[in-house]
Amino acid sequence: MNIRFCWEKITRCALAVVLAFALTLGSPVSALADVRLADLVMGESVEERGLSVAQCPSIDAQFAFVMDTDGNVYFERNSNQETQIASITKVMTAIVALEESTMDTKVVVSEAAAYIGESTAALREGDAMTMDQALVAMLVSSGNDAALAIAETLGEKWKTADQTPVQAFAAKMNEKASSLGMENSLFENSHGLDFDEYAGSLHSTAHDVALMCSHAMKIQAFRDIVKQPTARITVTRDGELTELELESTDKMLEEYEGACGIKTGFTQLAGYSFAGACERNGKTLIGVVINSSSEYQRFTDCEILFDWVFGHEKDYHLINSTQTTTITKNGQELTVPVVASVSHQGWLDKTVLATVEDPDETVHVFDLKGNISQEVVFDKITEDVHVGDKLGTIYFKQHNETVATVKMISCENVNAPNMIEGIVIWFERLWADFSGEKSVADSVLINTTPLLINR
Repeated sequence: MNIRFCWEKITRCALAVVLAFALTLGSPVSALADVRLADLVMGESVEERGLSVAQCPSIDAQFAFVMDTDGNVYFERNSNQETQIASITKVMTAIVALEESTMDTKVVVSEAAAYIGESTAALREGDAMTMDQALVAMLVSSGNDAALAIAETLGEKWKTADQTPVQAFAAKMNEKASSLGMENSLFENSHGLDFDEYAGSLHSTAHDVALMCSHAMKIQAFRDIVKQPTARITVTRDGELTELELESTDKMLEEYEGACGIKTGFTQLAGYSFAGACERNGKTLIGVVINSSSEYQRFTDCEILFDWVFGHEKDYHLINSTQTTTITKNGQELTVPVVASVSHQGWLDKTVLATVEDPDETVHVFDLKGNISQEVVFDKITEDVHVGDKLGTIYFKQHNETVATVKMISCENVNAPNMIEGIVIWFERLWADFSGEKSVADSVLINTTPLLINR
């Protein structure tokens, strides 16, 4: 083979490898994304649940937490490990400001606030605005200047002899954190900077951030601010009204269905971080990802988590019986499923067919929590039974938690024994007790519970 040809072929192959590697570096999909056996799904590890990689979210954030505003926790990664949270801190600043002041409170930008640096809302020393405008500047464009101005303004009225206004405001933040159950959090400033003059012991956890954000999203004024991809505020500057245009640092707002906030964050210690919210069908999810590998990846991680939760939510049909019967109800003949055969204990061998009032009833569940099981409690039936009479209750459970309760009702009319029949049955039962024979029919549950997940 021609040596020159071989060399050219080797060179082309090498260039192809280099190009592929370069493209990989530029790809928005992080090579660090993974599924860990210690990740928690509904409170149990991936390993304990025996879940496959395909059933779990693959993200590269070092800390993560997903819950809904009803308190259901879906996913955790290192969720109670302390870490810095950067500008996500501003969520607590907003909570304190919204709950401890009025929106017409005057906020004036000090020299320290105007020159704080990093992410700002381009406020200048001497700018004056109302509290609601300051909150927009802080939350939409992640303005450290606005965050410090808010803390200085409100902290002034709370400070003690041995506190600065900023320290007094931080004390209020920690007081609120404690009331929310944020047991592993410490706030030292209103903006989240954690280096140089702001270096200290400030920290939180993914779990605590989720609690904080869940609370914040229940405040309508907060929701109204953080859902804005762009905003305008008006400040008084040099005696004149000046309008400032702001752009949100939350890039999910215009790119992801249902995205409605909340807050980005970045410092070298916190890494690229994001606490996001998404609302679909009346349900709000809170997702926290801390220390992702890039600015883009933090949003990708959060989207993956939201997609995963929504993708594993199911409407589960409770009644699954192939046996049917016909009943007449309100003058209309209906075909209904038979869910059980219930013993009529007035007789030796009679049963009553049972159905349910709503055969199409469903329950909304998260499938990875576990399969649905059922437990039945049969009522003791000794009297006349008519169509629609209660015969017992089926309890549907997922991971030992009752998710639905369904009443069983009679499909048919069955009379109790008359006096003569009752006397005969009494003697037959006496003999059955002596001979060890059955003296009453068995109750049998016919309904089934198909698997949600089949590992």
